[in-house]
Amino acid sequence: MRAAVLRTYNEPLSIEDVPDPDCPPDGVVLRTIACGICRSDWHGWVGEHPRVKPGQIGGHEYCGEVVEVGRDSRWAKGDRVVAPFILACGACPSCQSGHQNTCPNQRLPGFIEPGAFAEYVAVPMDHNLARLPESLSPMVAAGLGCRVTTSWHALTGRAALQAGEWLAVHGTGGVGLSAALLGKALGAHVVVVDVVREKLDHALSLGIDAAVMAGDDTAARIREITGGGAHVSVEALGIAATVNSSLDCLRALGRHVQVGMPVGHTAWMNIDMSTVYARNLALFGTRGMPSWRYPSLLGLITAGVVDMSPLIAREVALSDTSAELAAFNGPTPPGMAVITDFGG
Repeated sequence: MRAAVLRTYNEPLSIEDVPDPDCPPDGVVLRTIACGICRSDWHGWVGEHPRVKPGQIGGHEYCGEVVEVGRDSRWAKGDRVVAPFILACGACPSCQSGHQNTCPNQRLPGFIEPGAFAEYVAVPMDHNLARLPESLSPMVAAGLGCRVTTSWHALTGRAALQAGEWLAVHGTGGVGLSAALLGKALGAHVVVVDVVREKLDHALSLGIDAAVMAGDDTAARIREITGGGAHVSVEALGIAATVNSSLDCLRALGRHVQVGMPVGHTAWMNIDMSTVYARNLALFGTRGMPSWRYPSLLGLITAGVVDMSPLIAREVALSDTSAELAAFNGPTPPGMAVITDFGG
């Protein structure tokens, strides 16, 4: 099969013919229909993700068609499914208590095991998979493995965003724009922040209530717009400037949710804990989504309550993956790229 392989950090991926994956006894092999290109992939490509090593096939936002089933699989050939990027064991105390995204035995295609920047991908522990609704585009469904599910769980499983509250979103890439659109679907008022005016205008065109250019007065502008501060703030970049802005834009008893991945040189940062203390703020970390929550999100999308298609800016070929990753080295335009051509 064709795959895009990391050989050297921050250099173009190598498009190679590699062996087809073996089918896990408790899983399936999928023909990859679509795979998103995510900022988390970029963290691995530049060498800042601690688990991604040379030789890795990336890609963790994927959906596909079952072409081979293991002896213990509940799926059948021809089934179309979407996979969370965290594959949980289902048997440990974390999984049994409903927190599969914190499973200590988790499997991570795209980070440790071969991922979906390839024609085929093996998926172990396939009880984590969800059936792809016929009405849902595979391009949109690919984002349900990471950016959309992560945002959904951040808002509903962690911060408990309520209708009528103000939500601030710092960064309008894939996960940030997902959070903004889902926040509106939940009945919140939403203000977004970015350094790219085009991305703010794009968000406003989708019905987002307000937009702020990032700068020294970002938090003050949000407090003004929201009449005293946001109730919930999502940080979607993982850097100190936006983390502190997210904290400072909150009203008393506000909730900050850390969605952006702080790795490499941003793993440790200076945080204004005085604001946390003085305003009685709550800080939530979040990563992924328990797989049992897929029906709540899929139902929202298939019922037409929220349209996630504006997340997708372009369909690309496998050979274009390196250029898309390199684009994350600087400010990016609105929307995400999804690989749909694995022969090109």
